[in-house]
Amino acid sequence: QVQLVESGGDSVETGGSLRLLCAASGFGNSRFCMGWFRQYPGKEREAVGTVADVGDASLVESVKGRFTISRDNATNTLYLQMNDLVPEDTAMYYCAAHNRRLGGYCYTDPLPVDFRYWGRGTQVTVSS
Repeated sequence: QVQLVESGGDSVETGGSLRLLCAASGFGNSRFCMGWFRQYPGKEREAVGTVADVGDASLVESVKGRFTISRDNATNTLYLQMNDLVPEDTAMYYCAAHNRRLGGYCYTDPLPVDFRYWGRGTQVTVSS
C-alpha cells in the first residue's frame, strides 16, 4: 500500500527558505509521478510542481525561480526547496503520487483528481 509522509513545514519570515520532504513507501516496482500541491483555507488544492520517475520536473509559474522540485528514486523521497518565501506561499502543502501513465510520467497540467495517493500535509506559514 502506498503511503506518503510529508515533513519540513514551519513558520518563517518573508525571504526565508524551507525544504519540504515527502517519504514514499509501497511503490514496489511501479513507477510513479510525484508532485506537490498546496491548499489555502477555503480553496481547492492547486499544483505547485511535479516530477516524473525519469526526473522531468515542472513548476507552476508563480513559484518558478524560487522553488525547486526534485526526487531521489533510491530512497523514494520527493523534495521541494522553497526560497524567497512570501506570505502568499502560506498554505498546507501536500505530497501526491499516481501511476496512471506508463513509466511514471506526469500530466502537463496536473490536477488533484489525477493523483490517487496523498499525504496528510505539512503547514508552511510565512510572516511579513
